[in-house]
Amino acid sequence: MQNFSNEIIDTDLLPKYEEVIFTKLHPKYLFVVAIKVAILIITLITAPFIYLYFEPDGFSGKISFLLGLMSPFVFLFIVLFALLSFRKKGFAFREHDVLYRYGVLATNTIIIPYNRVQHVALHEGFIPGFFGLAEIEIFTAGGSSSDIQIPGIEKEQAENIKQLLMVKIQKQL
Repeated sequence: MQNFSNEIIDTDLLPKYEEVIFTKLHPKYLFVVAIKVAILIITLITAPFIYLYFEPDGFSGKISFLLGLMSPFVFLFIVLFALLSFRKKGFAFREHDVLYRYGVLATNTIIIPYNRVQHVALHEGFIPGFFGLAEIEIFTAGGSSSDIQIPGIEKEQAENIKQLLMVKIQKQL
């Protein structure tokens, strides 16, 4: 018969992920964010005009006034939210796991042990690729989408990260 033990773990002695120094996204990624925000704002500005082209009496004077009054505040909110989001994102690779931090209103930290990583993908989109940046996607078992998407990494560094993760995956097999 085996001796069963179920001792209490002192959580104060556990390693603290909060003490990890996160690598910030590459500064050039801020330009990518700015371009995406500009595209969104241009779309939001042109949408009412397109609607009015097809439906000339679509807005009353009050609605037009409210849209004109609220638009600068909405655009400012979008810009500030995107900037804060950029500043809060970070990643870290430790001996046994990868960490990714993101969030504006609430900070989220994802920690994935290397022995759970199934697949790694490197993506170079049109706009990020123009700035020499790429995105790493990390997949674990049981999901149809990636568990972590780390944007704004210099392409060469992203390729090195992918190689690191591929070596870690091979060691697990």
